[in-house]
Amino acid sequence: MIPFVSNTIKYIGTDDRDLDLFESQYRTPEGMCYNSYVILDEKVCIMDTVDARCVEEWKVNLQVALEGRTPDYLVVQHVEPDHAGAIAETMNKYPNLKVVASAKALTFIAQFNEGLDMTDRTITVTDGSTLDLGGRNLHFITAPMVHWPEVIMTYDDGDKAFFSADAFGKFGTYDAHPNDWAQEARRYYFSICGKYGMQVSKVLEKAAQFDIEVICSLHGTLLRNGEMAEALRLYGLWSKYEPENPDGIVIAFASIHGGTKVAARRLAEVFREKGASEVVLHDLCRGSIDHALADAFRLGKLVLAASSYDSEVFPPMHHFTHKLRLKGFIKRRVAIMENTTWAPTAAKTIKAELANFKNLEVLEDVVSIKSALKQADIPALEALADAVMA
Repeated sequence: MIPFVSNTIKYIGTDDRDLDLFESQYRTPEGMCYNSYVILDEKVCIMDTVDARCVEEWKVNLQVALEGRTPDYLVVQHVEPDHAGAIAETMNKYPNLKVVASAKALTFIAQFNEGLDMTDRTITVTDGSTLDLGGRNLHFITAPMVHWPEVIMTYDDGDKAFFSADAFGKFGTYDAHPNDWAQEARRYYFSICGKYGMQVSKVLEKAAQFDIEVICSLHGTLLRNGEMAEALRLYGLWSKYEPENPDGIVIAFASIHGGTKVAARRLAEVFREKGASEVVLHDLCRGSIDHALADAFRLGKLVLAASSYDSEVFPPMHHFTHKLRLKGFIKRRVAIMENTTWAPTAAKTIKAELANFKNLEVLEDVVSIKSALKQADIPALEALADAVMA
């Protein structure tokens, strides 16, 4: 299936169904799509390219879409390699083509392509710049740190299409999760853009000036009508680090031999018995850290449960708290449960790590399990649940 954008905007993106790790760290069992487009007006404009892994397919798609025409411009919104794999080859094939990008993007293109001669072949754009294609104008806004510093986004006033670079993207091939954009878009957002909420908010404010009918991201599906409205609503929440369900609870646990896991599951039962609206468990040793991260941002409350290890904390928990800090985790209530057989060090290690966070409510009282959960520990679980839900 070739996605339909409009009669004058052709989709020329590709699916990489063999990619199992995006950015060599995020699991993509369905693969990944790299979106690219061609605008056909009096002038012809290519919107971004694709990853080097998919360039041959992209070149075929481009030729089909061009129908014998020659492109005049290549707009480079983002120079990360998954969108820039064919810039040099395209410039070499079309010697009269000009690259349209931010000043920083042009610097990055040169850094990635040794020996590429761009003399007299570039147009530098910034906020408010426009490009006349004949029957329409492209309007550019800068989007620094969404999620690289050189990023621009583009509004086509002919088809009212907003080319949003990586914003509004998601994991998976184009046809993956057709009825659930939010799940993989949320995981993508907090994994890729989570640290840059302030910058995303500024871009949303800039984009509000345009009469947008379709959002064309560099990853994931086209967004129109209700899907677009929901995506904008969620981005408004995510960029401000507001939970989608303030009363929902994530229990993220790191268990060595299973004792902490048993305690975490029993705590989940306690929460449900007390009427919690949503309780989600994540095994940090066997599950996906980025799925746990996405749920931690989605819900309003977090319990960290881990074993003591090497006089600190079991490493999967350390990795998780590091990722939370890296992605700007704030505005949440956090509780801690530790498990130890001799020296209890998990809780104090986690608290020391959380001290580096901003705007977190870390509950003072900690549940400390000795080796295995016992009936005598249940009142402490009850008290912890009450404090988290208060």
